[in-house]
Amino acid sequence: MQIPIHYPHFFTATILEWKHLLKPVKFKNIIVDSLRFLVNEKRIEVFAFVIMSNHIHLIWRMQNDVEKTKVQQSFMKYTAQKILQEIRNNHPKVLPYFWVGAKDRKYQNWERNALSIEIHSNEVMLQKLKYIHQNPVKAGLVSSEMEYKYSSALHYLSEVIIWDFITKWEAY
Repeated sequence: MQIPIHYPHFFTATILEWKHLLKPVKFKNIIVDSLRFLVNEKRIEVFAFVIMSNHIHLIWRMQNDVEKTKVQQSFMKYTAQKILQEIRNNHPKVLPYFWVGAKDRKYQNWERNALSIEIHSNEVMLQKLKYIHQNPVKAGLVSSEMEYKYSSALHYLSEVIIWDFITKWEAY
């Protein structure tokens, strides 16, 4: 039996209607904690990430025999539930902004159908890494990619390791 090859994926998830839900640090930390958990459970390898106020970008690879769709669904569902729980408990006035009244859910914070693109070449991988790290600069949040905390840029551009769950892409 041949073991399937798991290529890295460029993954983008957007908050419902591009609302700036991820602006508070506590919501960014929910994303980081979830990624760290998945890495520690050996379900994924994370090469890069950025958490913006209304979307996230990741480059990750599924580990072992883990199915990509199951990991994505688990990640999205878990982070949505944790964020909604925090909103219910501490920011109930914000909750109506995420009301969808769908058959399978009352509230929703992630847009459906996140983008996931398989990366087959080093050239595309480097392009996506640069895109992720430049995202906060292009948004006008910082003047240098190294200044933005919720990104893997510092991990790549210096010897500083803030995020213990990042695996550096060696060809960077």
